[in-house]
Amino acid sequence: MKQAVLIMVDTQRKDMVGCYPGAMADTPNLKQLAAEGVAFTKAYTCSPVCGPARSAIFTGLFPSANGVIANGMPLGKTVKNAGEWLSAHGIVCGYIGKWHLDGGDYFGYGKCPEGYHPDYWFDMKNYLDSLADDAAKKRSRVNMAMRNDDPKEEDTYAHRCCDRVLAFLDEFADKDFFLTLSLDEPHDPSVCPRRFIDALNKKNFKIRRYPNYKAPLKCKPASHQVWSKKYGNIPFAAYSYVQKAFFACNEFCDYEIGRVLDKIRGLGISPMIIYTADHGDMMLSHRLVGKGCVMYNEITNVPLIVAGECVGDAERPVSHIDLLPTVMRYFGVSVPKVLHGKPLQEKSAPPHDIFMEYTRYEVDHDGFMGYQPVRCICDGRYKLVINLLTSDEFYDLEADPYEMENRLLDPACRKARDELHDRLLEHMNDTRDVYRGYYWRCRPWRKGKKPSFDDTGMTRQPEEEDYVQLDYATGLPMEKAVRKK
Repeated sequence: MKQAVLIMVDTQRKDMVGCYPGAMADTPNLKQLAAEGVAFTKAYTCSPVCGPARSAIFTGLFPSANGVIANGMPLGKTVKNAGEWLSAHGIVCGYIGKWHLDGGDYFGYGKCPEGYHPDYWFDMKNYLDSLADDAAKKRSRVNMAMRNDDPKEEDTYAHRCCDRVLAFLDEFADKDFFLTLSLDEPHDPSVCPRRFIDALNKKNFKIRRYPNYKAPLKCKPASHQVWSKKYGNIPFAAYSYVQKAFFACNEFCDYEIGRVLDKIRGLGISPMIIYTADHGDMMLSHRLVGKGCVMYNEITNVPLIVAGECVGDAERPVSHIDLLPTVMRYFGVSVPKVLHGKPLQEKSAPPHDIFMEYTRYEVDHDGFMGYQPVRCICDGRYKLVINLLTSDEFYDLEADPYEMENRLLDPACRKARDELHDRLLEHMNDTRDVYRGYYWRCRPWRKGKKPSFDDTGMTRQPEEEDYVQLDYATGLPMEKAVRKK
C-alpha cells in the first residue's frame, strides 16, 4: 500500500518555518516533521505568484507551458493535473483547499476538476458557501490586524479544510491515495483565533530587519524602482505591527497541520509527506512588499520538507517542478516525458539548475506593473535574472546572500554569467516557453548575439504519450520530437 500527502500553505517564507536556521517562527509541528525527513535549504518555486506557482506543482509543467501565466487564468484544456495522472492508476486522489487554477476569481468556481474525489473537494468558493450568511462571509475577509473580535477556530478556512482531511484519512486509510491539503492561510486576511496573536504579544514579537532593508536600488531594474516607490517609505514599526497577524496566522497553520499529522500517526499509516509553500513575501527587503516581478530569495526560496521517502541531499538546489515526478516515482508510476521535472529520488551530478519565470501578476488586474516578462536561472551559487523590458541582474549568492550587489557587468563574473545565460536559453527551448525568441538572447551585455528570423531553426513537439503526433510535411507519425525544420 502506498500513500502520499502534500501539504501547502499560501505565502510563507523559509524563515517562517522553525526548522530553518534563523527562523522568526516556532512551528513545532513542522519542526518535528523536518526531524523525521529532509528540509531542503535551496528549494525554489517556479514562479513567485500564487496561480502560476501552483500550476507548476500540480501539472509538472512550467506556467509558460501549462497556460497559467498569471492569476485568474485556467490550465490549458489538454494539460493534465496530478489527480488525472494518478487516478488513472487506481490511486484515490483528494484535493482539499485552495485551487486557484480554474480561471475564476480569487475563490474559484467551486467545481471539482477531473481526477479528484468530488466528495472531498473544498475550494474557497465552497468554504464561503458553507458560512452562515453574507455577514459571515464579509467577516472572513477582514484582516486580522484590523479586528477586535476573536474568530472561532471552527469558522476558519484552515480548520474546515483540516476537518475534511481527517475524514478523508479515516475513509481511505487502507487504500492507495494521494491527498493534497492546500491552505489559503497565512495569506492575508490572516484570520486566526485571537490566542495566536496573544502568544506573540507575550513574546514581544517583531519581524526581523534584514541587511537588505532600504538597500540601494541604483543598479537594479527600473521595475524594482517603480515598485519600491509604492512601499519603500512604509515605517518599519508600523509594518511590523501589521505583520504580527501574518505570523500569528502562520502559527495557526502549524497548529492545524499538527492535527493532520497527529491523525496520520494515530491511524498507524506511513505516507510520504511533502510540505511546502507556493511563494514567500518580500516584507520590506529591497524596499518591496508582497510578491511580484522579482526573483529575490525572499519570495522564491521556499520551505520544502519531505518525509517518508529517500530524496537525498538537503543542500542541493531543487524545484517545485520536481514534486509531481517525485510523487509518481513514489507510487511506481512511470514519469511521462512531457513533464519538465525529475524525481527527487534521482541522484544527479551538478549543475543543479533551477528555473523560474514571471509574466504578469493577474490577468483581471491592471496593477502590479502589468506585463513584466522575467526568466531566471540559479545553480545554487549564481543567479541570473533576465528582465525582458528593462535591465538584467546577476548575483553571487555565496558572497552576497542578500542579493544587494548586481554584478551583471563585473568582468570577474562574465564566464559564469554567460554559461548560465546559455543554459537558460536552452531551457526555454526545451520546455517550449511560449515567449521564447531572440530578444532573450540579444541582451546589451552579451556580445556576439544577433537577431535572427530563424532563431535556432528547430521545431519542438512535446513528447506526448497519449496520442501519435503527425508530421506537418508528411502526415505520417513524427519520428523526432526536436529536429531541424
